[in-house]
Formats: sequence, C-alpha cells, structure tokens
Amino acid sequence: MAESCAPIPPIRIKQICGDACNSALGDSPTYTHSMTETWNTNIINGILRALISESTPASTTACPYKYAVNSTIIQHAGGARSVSGGDDDSASVTSQARRGMHSACGGYWNTEKDGMWAYKHTLKDMDVVVSIIWIGI
Repeated sequence: MAESCAPIPPIRIKQICGDACNSALGDSPTYTHSMTETWNTNIINGILRALISESTPASTTACPYKYAVNSTIIQHAGGARSVSGGDDDSASVTSQARRGMHSACGGYWNTEKDGMWAYKHTLKDMDVVVSIIWIGI
C-alpha cells in the first residue's frame, strides 16, 4: 500500500483494526459459531465509524472517501492430535492442528486516491482477517 494514498496513516489504520477486534472479541474468547455474525458486525461497524470520523475534514460533514470493510473469522481446528510414525505407537508425536487459509484482493482504480489494506488479528482459538478498501470521491 502506498502511504500517500491512504486516507489516514497506515499505523493508525492498524490501531483502528486492533481496537475494533479487541472491543468486539475481548482479550481471548473461545470461538463460538453463534457469535460470529455479531462479532463481524461489531468489528466492521467499529472500523467504519473510526475511518469515517478520522478521514472527514473538520471543515465539512462529508467524508471524501467511500469505504468497504470485510471481516472473516477463522476457527483454529481442534486441539492437539496424535500423529503416528508407523506401526510403533512409541513414535507418535503431538502436533497442534490448525487450518490453512489464504485470502487475496485486487482492484483497478486511481492509485493516487484509492487503495486497500489488510490486517490479521490472532487469538488463541481463532484468527480475524480484515480487509479495507477506500475509494476517493
């Protein structure tokens, strides 16, 4: 991401994302599928409120950017599992089971006013991947 096109400094965007995740999820929640919609909604709304507030000039009420925020919560796979090296059970080792994930986004726009940014928030039982896209008006 080119810092010159960011609506606010990238370090502040990172802080906004971290604050929104911490506010929605708490310090270290356990993954609870029934809560994921609420958590995602709270993360997205918190980020949008902060971005709009901090990128709107004091001299106007109109924000000079359009924003799109995506939040994905990924549950870490179940606890430890045993991996056997063959017929001999004494050769088994314990490994932490985790899921793999790769996410990507692209865009075609005015690189002087538009851009995107991604953030990963890691907790004991889950990861949250946030992507932000802005388009200068």
